[in-house]
Amino acid sequence: MATWIIDPTHSEVNFKVKHLMISTVTGTFGTYEGSIETANDTDFAGAKVSFSADIDSISTNQEQRDGHLKSADFFDAASFPKLTFAATSMEKVDDETYHVTGDLTIKGTTKPVTLKAEFGGIMGDFYGNTKAGFEIAGKINRQDFGLTWGAVTEAGGVVVSDEVKLAFNIQLVKQA
Repeated sequence: MATWIIDPTHSEVNFKVKHLMISTVTGTFGTYEGSIETANDTDFAGAKVSFSADIDSISTNQEQRDGHLKSADFFDAASFPKLTFAATSMEKVDDETYHVTGDLTIKGTTKPVTLKAEFGGIMGDFYGNTKAGFEIAGKINRQDFGLTWGAVTEAGGVVVSDEVKLAFNIQLVKQA
């Protein structure tokens, strides 16, 4: 059995959402943590995965928008300070691809999601640590999690798309 934790120095947790349906806004979570427990050192099939991100660490490089996202209109960081994900399965599709299915909880609402994880491999670093890399992608509907503000403008247009694309670049470090 091996335990791996996210190395935040070499990882990023991003999302993308359409604004006014004409351009894309990218956001990040700056504070997050996660771990993976595997049955052996090199195969992540069947791994136990847990992840959380601090809502207050959200950044879209625009302070006013970030404040709005943290408000009750969106994530309500005061009442729901974290989003969490707990995998129910991690299925190996081929040597480079896994499907990770689990329960995503945002703003007190939990829904199942499936993410695609592209395995980058395992490598030792200059300090003797064993590292593993994944690029994880998926999509969610924000309204499924109670993030409903801006679905339609007074003029009938959409302010913020319902579809949110997730893009995580994760480097894990194996624990001794």
